[in-house]
Amino acid sequence: MRIATLTALATFGLDQASKLAVVQGLNLINRGEIDVLPPFLVFRMAWNRGINFGLFAGDAELVRWGIVAISLVISVWVWLWVRRTDPGRLTQISAGLLVGGALGNVIDRIWYGAVADFLNMSCCGIENPYAFNVADIAIFAGALGLVLFAGRRAPPAKRRARKG
Repeated sequence: MRIATLTALATFGLDQASKLAVVQGLNLINRGEIDVLPPFLVFRMAWNRGINFGLFAGDAELVRWGIVAISLVISVWVWLWVRRTDPGRLTQISAGLLVGGALGNVIDRIWYGAVADFLNMSCCGIENPYAFNVADIAIFAGALGLVLFAGRRAPPAKRRARKG
């Protein structure tokens, strides 16, 4: 669980630091858009009141707090599930990414009422209209990692060393 904990803390810290640096430090909240390496990377301020791609967005406080509650329940469930199993390193990293990212977005919803998204990437003549953040990347990578690596147990020598 040490790997999962460190991964979650690092993910949460990186997400919150990047939001603080870009949204507040570069004043993206008022500037709206900053070309970094257009069109490949543009900082574009967006407030996501829903889930991925703004699904279920609404101004109702019920939606906001419902998403906070669901995010916390899923995070606790993943955490307890990983703790009860004997996961390998990649499963722990995946769980830490998912939990750290989810908690980063939960903090945004509590503080701002919405998730602060600011990364926009386009390529090859295809313009991406959506923005995302470090937490979104971590949640996606963590969920994918859990699908790919969960159920694989640590090698027997490591399992014995943990129990002893």
